[in-house]
Amino acid sequence: MQQNESQLPTDVRKVVVYREQLVTESGVGPARPAQQASVAVVIRNPWARTPAGRDLGPEVERIAPGIARLVSDTLIEMLGGVDAIEAFGKAAIVGTAGEIEHGAALIHTPYFGNLMREFLGGESIICFADTRADAGETLVVPMWHKTVAATRSHYQTVTTRVSDAPRADELVIVAAGSTGPRPHPRIGDRTTDPAVTAHILEGASC
Repeated sequence: MQQNESQLPTDVRKVVVYREQLVTESGVGPARPAQQASVAVVIRNPWARTPAGRDLGPEVERIAPGIARLVSDTLIEMLGGVDAIEAFGKAAIVGTAGEIEHGAALIHTPYFGNLMREFLGGESIICFADTRADAGETLVVPMWHKTVAATRSHYQTVTTRVSDAPRADELVIVAAGSTGPRPHPRIGDRTTDPAVTAHILEGASC
């Protein structure tokens, strides 16, 4: 995805991308080699140092759709297309002059989440993480399957970090994706699970 400056949301300072492919695990190549990628967008926090209780809606409607498009298009390019992406996640890091709610406003509303899900061909609620931190803080972004969230083979994470962000009055908005499962998945799924409850386990131990 090639975007010129006029296409980028005006609040963006920088975009940081990361991609990896695991070649071997325990000395063996996975049956389905998968790539993981993340896109981190550093954006000015429009609510930094403003009173708690302020209505966040107008800025969300203005900013979030453009960020959703930017991160989705970048993931699609990095991972080989919409159909190649099987798992997704999202995250926000809030600078120290902001509230956790500021990050939530940009990733947990339909102006971002619904659009990212649509652009990436998903159906599941998007797995997420958020925190408030100084510049350079790492954040582990969880992911799960984009259409069947309970698919355990696709429970995985990507670690994201931007060395100079967020500044106190910034937000880092992250989207992550994977083209396949963890290497060598073998813990089963809900379709293969036995019935397990505390009562059943207590009875088995008697």
